[in-house]
Amino acid sequence: MLGLNNVLLSWSSGKDSAWALHVLRQRPDVRVTALFTTFNSAADRVAMHAVRRSLVQAQAEAVGLPLWPIELPWPCTNQQYEALVRPIFTHAIDEGITAVAFGDLFLEEIRAYREQQLHDTGLTPLFPLWQLPTRALAEEMIAAGMRAKITCVDPGKLDRSFAGRDFDSSFLNDLPSAVDPCGENGEFHTFVYESPIFKNRIPVETGEIVERDNFVFADVLQLNTTLSSPS
Repeated sequence: MLGLNNVLLSWSSGKDSAWALHVLRQRPDVRVTALFTTFNSAADRVAMHAVRRSLVQAQAEAVGLPLWPIELPWPCTNQQYEALVRPIFTHAIDEGITAVAFGDLFLEEIRAYREQQLHDTGLTPLFPLWQLPTRALAEEMIAAGMRAKITCVDPGKLDRSFAGRDFDSSFLNDLPSAVDPCGENGEFHTFVYESPIFKNRIPVETGEIVERDNFVFADVLQLNTTLSSPS
């Protein structure tokens, strides 16, 4: 019988990390015990994806896992990043975690960097989505009921009009052929608000769309669905 691996999952708030959790939860040798997310402390948002912290906390509640935040300054050098991430790995070992999972798809240099980060920590790197065909993967996510908003677009790779759209079949069909269907080359980033692994849908709407630091960001706002009591 396979030994059980307690796994810490890198959680960006986007579709790839959400699908990685979905895949890992189907493996009998794995138990995902916590998520970790890097936050831009100055903006109180996920680094790069620019998703509000409150939305990531809502995701963690929807999947029933603790969220371990890593606070990054802005701007943040790679040296600072590595120094701030390291304690999370030490904490993971203390908590009986044996592996760290990432939602990376095919970028060899990113995988090599992750492996280098973990090589002397005692933690095993896992890549549950590695080298899955990205068009088929994107279609599988959508068919399974995953719903996400496009939160960030690199306008040098994809038109700014895609910011704020839903990650759905229409979005995939409208993508230029040079753009990876999962945005693995940094063309776009997402926020998942509904998924097979969520206990509940997170009600959201697209807010302001702004261009900053050579990227186009769409603010995602959580809707207050609480009905007021009659007076």
